[in-house]
Amino acid sequence: MKHFPKPADIIIILVVTGLTIFSAYSAYIKPQGKAYVLIRGQDSEWTFPIEAAETVVVKGVLGETTVRINDNRAWVESSPCENQTCVASGNVVRHGQWAACLPNNVLLIIQGSGDDDVDIIAW
Repeated sequence: MKHFPKPADIIIILVVTGLTIFSAYSAYIKPQGKAYVLIRGQDSEWTFPIEAAETVVVKGVLGETTVRINDNRAWVESSPCENQTCVASGNVVRHGQWAACLPNNVLLIIQGSGDDDVDIIAW
């Protein structure tokens, strides 16, 4: 005895497949817009396109932290903190990546265009 799918089964399979493809497109393929680098210090904030070639000296609690942007990447070049974790974190290149010097109160983050991005971890 052969079992053929009912029309309702086919519709459900098509809807689920469509939702899966749409979700994958939204999460992984859809462009996030023009990326930019956001740098926050104790009393200041800067925004640069990821394509910029900039060196920013950020004054923090402990002293000056140097942030560099070049070749579509950004990184903490130097900082007065003891452990240098922010320097060792390396390049940030993709939307959502970040580096921070917590002792000096400096944050470097790559963001897309617009404030409608949802941080799932914080949500």
